[in-house]
Amino acid sequence: MTTPPSHPETSRNHPVRVVVLAGGMGGARFLTGLLRHHRDLGTPAEVTVVANTADDIWLHGLKICPDLDTVMYTLGGGIDADRGWGRAAETWSVKEELEAYGAEPTWFGLGDRDVATHLVRTRMLEAGYPLSAVTAALCERWQPGVTLLPMTDERVETHVAVDDPDAASGRRVVHFQEYWVRMHAEVPARAVVPVGIEQARPAPGVVEAIEAADVVVLPPSNPVVSIGTILGVPGIREALTGTPAPVVGLSPIVAGTHVRGMAAQVLAAIGVETSAAAVAEHYGSRSDGGVLDGWLVDERDGDQTSRVERAGITCRAVPLMMTDPATTAAMVRDAYDLAASVHAHPGAP
Repeated sequence: MTTPPSHPETSRNHPVRVVVLAGGMGGARFLTGLLRHHRDLGTPAEVTVVANTADDIWLHGLKICPDLDTVMYTLGGGIDADRGWGRAAETWSVKEELEAYGAEPTWFGLGDRDVATHLVRTRMLEAGYPLSAVTAALCERWQPGVTLLPMTDERVETHVAVDDPDAASGRRVVHFQEYWVRMHAEVPARAVVPVGIEQARPAPGVVEAIEAADVVVLPPSNPVVSIGTILGVPGIREALTGTPAPVVGLSPIVAGTHVRGMAAQVLAAIGVETSAAAVAEHYGSRSDGGVLDGWLVDERDGDQTSRVERAGITCRAVPLMMTDPATTAAMVRDAYDLAASVHAHPGAP
């Protein structure tokens, strides 16, 4: 007889152990709703966030980790809510002085408050501390309410190939931040390469958290340059395919396009259609060597659920717009309900 699946919030005699693989703004907003959900219901949770670090960049001698900082600032109450990144009540004297000196690049804005975080991080890294230990130290100030882990302590940087008629090859390669911040992703991405990922290893605690989880969630972050790079770290995909926890995801594509960001551009670069169903197929079913047991699509994409189901992934259509913490908390509830509906992985106890 098959044991029926159980709800991740009621199946254990301990706080529900949740692992979330996250990019920056989308992941941070989802996490705000997740913590809101648990506060509203009074259900304890131990949340581990595995954050993308392939967006990281060295500028002006400083190590900048945009996704780690966006999650940390958002959950710690220090984010600029209007921009969705950087510090609230920010000033820009350092940026203005760098521009006055002609110090390149001028297209990446470092706010004065934000610079303090990068200074502390860089000083600790140069003293020999790994990025995971530095992140834990920074979180001592912000108290985000989650265990925030970088996907790896090694240096991984996403580069994007774009057309350049002046180059001998007809193309040139730029750092992801230049593609997104300076170029605004307005030119086609021809290839996306996370440099150094083959040599990377999961940061301490990442694999252990996935293996011990009650549920693993892929929020509506970019499937190529956020979730995709996390999955590209050797050992993380294997941990996901082997965990006894259900693995469920929420589509970042709604009604045929991304809600914000540049998912459509980078999906095109890897040959994946910009649709909720195609992203699910790209991740793949755990029953067929992929990483998903369940997938939520927006109600406007309800006609794609059967296609996702044919790929071996349980699928439901629900509202997926993160307009405020309450609606996002409802998405978390739907993700947990979906996790409860999928059968336990063969490796489950």
